[in-house]
Amino acid sequence: MSFQVEDLGKNMVKLTIEATAEDFEKALEKAYQKNKGKINVQGFRKGKAPRAIIEKMYGAAIFYEDAANEIIPDAYEQAAKESGLEIVSRPEIDVTQIEKGQSFIFTAEVAVKPEVTLGQYKGIEVAKAELEAGDEEVNAEIDRVREQNSRKIAVEDRPVEDGDITTIDFEGFTDGVPFEGGKGTNYELVIGSHSFIDTFEQQLIGKKIGEECEINVTFPEEYHAAELAGKPAMFKVTVKTIMKKELPELDDEFAQDVSEFDTLDAYRESVKKDILDRKAREAKTEKEDQIVEKIIANATMDIPQPMVEFQKRQMAEEFAQRLQMQGMRLEQYMQFTGMTKEKFLENLEPQALRRIQSRLVLEAVVKAENITVSDEDVENEMKRMAEAYSMELDKVKELLGEEEKKQISNDLAVQKAVDFVLEQAVEK
Repeated sequence: MSFQVEDLGKNMVKLTIEATAEDFEKALEKAYQKNKGKINVQGFRKGKAPRAIIEKMYGAAIFYEDAANEIIPDAYEQAAKESGLEIVSRPEIDVTQIEKGQSFIFTAEVAVKPEVTLGQYKGIEVAKAELEAGDEEVNAEIDRVREQNSRKIAVEDRPVEDGDITTIDFEGFTDGVPFEGGKGTNYELVIGSHSFIDTFEQQLIGKKIGEECEINVTFPEEYHAAELAGKPAMFKVTVKTIMKKELPELDDEFAQDVSEFDTLDAYRESVKKDILDRKAREAKTEKEDQIVEKIIANATMDIPQPMVEFQKRQMAEEFAQRLQMQGMRLEQYMQFTGMTKEKFLENLEPQALRRIQSRLVLEAVVKAENITVSDEDVENEMKRMAEAYSMELDKVKELLGEEEKKQISNDLAVQKAVDFVLEQAVEK
């Protein structure tokens, strides 16, 4: 295998990769062995027809596609590695020569990591954050905890009120015909939660247990089910149960139940401290974002579009994995939101570009400031990973290859660059 590198400009490169005629012949033979059992040739038992006979009957090109697929992945990987290029996109493959008895030639167009010219990255001006936690915020947080510790009490002597928790049976109709997904039994609905469309919940206010009523609503124009979008609908609804929330009394006993503190005053002070700590973390993140945004604006770099496309697909895969952890497939998410895959990827573009730019400028800072990561730093990070995943450190080390360890080192260096520019920033 041999290859040539051609600079296409704008951080795009073409690799022309050539496999020998001998290697191509081996790939053709593998393709024949793989497919011979699927090919019928008169006069031969299935899978027993010689390759020459099959090629004569169907043409020499019958095994070309499989032979190409046999050669391309390994040949590309070897050429990419030997070239020393920092490739940041998927290859765009094009076969330029494929013929029996000849060498096999294909090209791979790839994006390579752009060079970054840093502008100002030290002494970046950022707004000073004012950290406060007023009584209103503290009360809101305590009310949230009271909500979490509330209990449900059955109500039988009055109709539905705003804020009640109801259990309902319902069935929906459009033009007098039931529609798919419009029926529910023993469905728990919080009045005022706005989890149902239009004025559905408001129309239940005043209804009694056991009362069947008709609720008239209109589906929104952008509703995910196109056949229902913008249509009026009628729901037959029966209220089966009514419950209300009873919040715990705001006293020392409540503080003891929900915290390590003996008094309500001590608990309030703890809540206030937690709010301030959270705001400090958020302010730090916001400051980092502002600084990196300004460093990007001050820097010069030419981001090739295939690099952005590659990043978008990586982010889509990460999102799909997060959905899967919640028990949902990406296809289901698309269906529920009414979004196409193309639109989903398009929406990711600004975030993908920002992620690339951030990484590139911070890596440039690492280089400019000679920021280093020690073996001890990497060891400590692997310990943190082991604790996070409840694994033995030796097992983590066993699972991580050299490339993964190198990535950990690079990530730590980038975080050190973030810390560096944050320390150098000027608050005003």
